[in-house]
Amino acid sequence: MTEQAIGVGSDRLDARDVERRVKAIFIGSVGNLVEWYDFYAYTAFALYFAPAFFPNSDPVVQQLNAAVLFAATFLMRPLGGWLFGYLADHFGRRLSLTLSVVCMCFGSLIIAVTPTYASIGLAAPAILALARVIEGLSLGGEYGASATYLSEVADAKHRGFYSSFQYVTLIGGQLTAIIVLLLLQKVFLTPEQLKAWGWRIPFVIGALLAIFAAVMRRGLHETDAFVQASKTVKPTGSILGLLQYPRELLLVVGLTAGGTAAFYTFTTYMQTFVKLSVGLTADQTTLVVFGSLVFATLLQPIYGAVSDRIGRKPVLIFFGLAGTLATIPILTTLKATKSPLMAFLLICAAWIFVAGYTSINAVVKAELFPTKIRALGVGIPYSITVSIFGGTAPAVALYFKTLGHEEWFYYYLSGIIFLSLIIYGAMRDTKHESAMHRHE
Repeated sequence: MTEQAIGVGSDRLDARDVERRVKAIFIGSVGNLVEWYDFYAYTAFALYFAPAFFPNSDPVVQQLNAAVLFAATFLMRPLGGWLFGYLADHFGRRLSLTLSVVCMCFGSLIIAVTPTYASIGLAAPAILALARVIEGLSLGGEYGASATYLSEVADAKHRGFYSSFQYVTLIGGQLTAIIVLLLLQKVFLTPEQLKAWGWRIPFVIGALLAIFAAVMRRGLHETDAFVQASKTVKPTGSILGLLQYPRELLLVVGLTAGGTAAFYTFTTYMQTFVKLSVGLTADQTTLVVFGSLVFATLLQPIYGAVSDRIGRKPVLIFFGLAGTLATIPILTTLKATKSPLMAFLLICAAWIFVAGYTSINAVVKAELFPTKIRALGVGIPYSITVSIFGGTAPAVALYFKTLGHEEWFYYYLSGIIFLSLIIYGAMRDTKHESAMHRHE
């Protein structure tokens, strides 16, 4: 093992090797947290800044406009998956990860300084859309490069556990955004100040954190898998090269669809759902969502470790079965309750099965592809699927709500999870049949 690379070359790990792996995973994960904080700050503060960009007397319509823009940014994620996946497979995981967080910095900074609709008219939501497109491009690349990096630096026996930290930090980014929201709500600003200008503060913080993360990532070690592969084979880095793995591409789409729809329902959409549909106050909404996300964060490494012992497939099937059967009852009961405690418990109940997907989906995808095409193979089909089923989930739910049939969304979500369950049942267990050892 060289001084410049770490990876999965041996199952016998000395203390120095373990220390380097943990450090690499920490730095990679911190950058992931910062990127997702920047992205989720939009959702956390949407209730405050939506009137500034989408003036309308109906708060549901305002939130629908914000949700549509949230979904539209996902259209850039496949392009980001290709661009940063190409960089990761050709020039290394480190370069791709560093550039993606720099890109996120620009997007966050643009939101922070954009004038309101009252000042510049339609140019305001247009500039906001541009900023979100940049952030979508960044996240499209971040997922594939990050999943690839964390999977490659982990040792084979603990790959599920270490890779689960991608979603620990992904959810952690949303938690950080909510913490900033709570501090601004309770300590520093009045509701009027938050609506007038205070919503800009989290985006300034995000831009500064992204600069810090970019500096940290510049010092990352390259993975041993990439270093070995670059000596023996030329990366394809192209869509045509990716099409040599049609089965794997379809598997990524199938295993992602239900999980990403569930994830964005119980993270992004919950902030709006418990406020507009359940009827909780703004403070109760923030605390309920925050508490459920803390619970979700704790589940990730537990499920990741379980997958290292029993395999990836049983964990995915658990998510598929429980999600198909429990989604409709949970959302129906959640809408009917008026208790913040009951709302918290119901969302946590949903996370017991959603974590079966989130904790290991990154490592499963990475284990499907050989090194030369891994970042592209993970990033592009994932980004396309998230754009179709994940980013649209809040908009679909709010659209059904405007029609007066919010319950239709419950069946929609349950149906998508069931389709993924079929894939889980048919696919091989990537823990036992992994391509991670193929440096080709």
